[in-house]
Amino acid sequence: MITNLKINPKQKALYYEKGYWTNQTLNDIWIEQAKGNPQAEYISDDQGLRLTYQAVDDQASRLASWFVEQGIQAGDVVSFQIPNWAEFAVVYVACLKVGAVMHPLSRTFNEKDLAYDMGKAGTKVFICPTISRKINYETQIQNIAPSIPSLQSIALLDKQAPATSKLITVSQIVQNYKPIKTKPNISADDVACILTTSGTTGKSKEALLTHNNIIFSERSFVAGLKRTKNDVMFMPSPLNHATGFFHGIIAPMILGGRTVLQQEFNAKDTVSLVNTEKATWSMGATPFIYDILKYLEQNENTRIETLKLYLCGGAPVPSSLVQRAWKNGILLCEIYGSTESCPHIYVPPEHCLNWNGEWSGIPFEGIEVRVVDENHNEVPFGTRGEEASRGPHQFVGYLNEPERTARALDNEGWFYSGDLCFQNEESRIRISGRKKEIIIRGGENICSQEVDEHLSDCPSIGQHATIGMPDERLGERICTFAVSSDGVFPTISEITAHLAEKGVPKRLWPERIEYIDAIPITSSGKVRRFLLAEELARRIKKSSSVL
Repeated sequence: MITNLKINPKQKALYYEKGYWTNQTLNDIWIEQAKGNPQAEYISDDQGLRLTYQAVDDQASRLASWFVEQGIQAGDVVSFQIPNWAEFAVVYVACLKVGAVMHPLSRTFNEKDLAYDMGKAGTKVFICPTISRKINYETQIQNIAPSIPSLQSIALLDKQAPATSKLITVSQIVQNYKPIKTKPNISADDVACILTTSGTTGKSKEALLTHNNIIFSERSFVAGLKRTKNDVMFMPSPLNHATGFFHGIIAPMILGGRTVLQQEFNAKDTVSLVNTEKATWSMGATPFIYDILKYLEQNENTRIETLKLYLCGGAPVPSSLVQRAWKNGILLCEIYGSTESCPHIYVPPEHCLNWNGEWSGIPFEGIEVRVVDENHNEVPFGTRGEEASRGPHQFVGYLNEPERTARALDNEGWFYSGDLCFQNEESRIRISGRKKEIIIRGGENICSQEVDEHLSDCPSIGQHATIGMPDERLGERICTFAVSSDGVFPTISEITAHLAEKGVPKRLWPERIEYIDAIPITSSGKVRRFLLAEELARRIKKSSSVL
């Protein structure tokens, strides 16, 4: 059982008093929905699988029986690395049925990533595909299993290829085990999920969220957006993120509605899938909606008939994109948050067009937001400062990292995001930059220092620093400024080939290299990245004028 959670006692009492928190767990809500909507479809994917609430409940109950046989008890961690497949729901519900802590991992994680995250979490059971997207997950987990002392059992999803080892498969478990009948002895204040998020020091952080955190977050989410059980969610975002998991799968479950998953985003296939499934709302980073709109504009006879609301997170939404979406009948509303505080600011659909991209939004009901200076004192309206939030949705600490937790989450319950913003008298917030050295590429946080570390032994690369490069589609791409150590200037393809040979994940590869005489630094030795951003803007402008 994960303990030492950071919850302010006064705020906790207040949340219970106001009814924001209750004694109901996610498992309790699931049981209500499965009993109340047994034949209603809950989840489907673009691989052809459709599951009703009853089907998910039955399969999850059988998987839960296997969990118990493996020694899983309430509070133990079950990690799973699953693409956007409907089977994801079976696994997460099985965790709820035994009170296990859900720990979804990125499907792009390699052996090093997995060993680090699962070792830190103390994973006892791991579930992954046999093969997906030409990645042999079965071999990958077998290679690292001996290095994870806590790992007791592994089960495989043989959706796209049969197992080649003696490891048990989820389909075998569902076929041979009887449904579990007992309920776990857990509290709504217990940790329900660990979500891995990028850090500024090059090491990931594991944010802890309780049942009450998640339930409040998703109930306020659907209430603020006026969603009902008749709405159909379309979700192409990865399921290890809050967007894919909480907003794409749990929010529809809380409504008793349904969700549609897409394994590989492709604008043409997306339009077809959305129309076939009659999806009414979706959420994702800017590249998803950018590509959808571009496809619709290039194919004038193609329309999206039912998709009326798209929530865009990960980067500010420009007014031009809002207007392009509205020409296709879609309200494009910005939404803001983080893994630790997700989401807590949104543009209400009724204000989407008149705010027209000028604001990131207002807080959801029950959530407080303030703008502070470097000493965490509130600044006047209209003054730029750091965005801080507090509410029943907020994480309760980083796993086994009290010092990191203390830096981000104070004793009064305020979470300091590191993002810069300003606020007006009507509580509207505009996110305007970041204090953190984080690049947001297509909605994914990438630590610039982590990119820099992998380049430290690259031939001919001396002093270097990585920044975000503005990109219309992805929000930002990865650009590295470097000083040549020997007068040789490697190309970007030579640099990425070196990184590939080292086994560095592709998401950490620079996409542009710019050479410079010296990296600008402060007297204390810190890189003045804003000067590099200004230099990059000048070079891009000069290059454009030449063309």
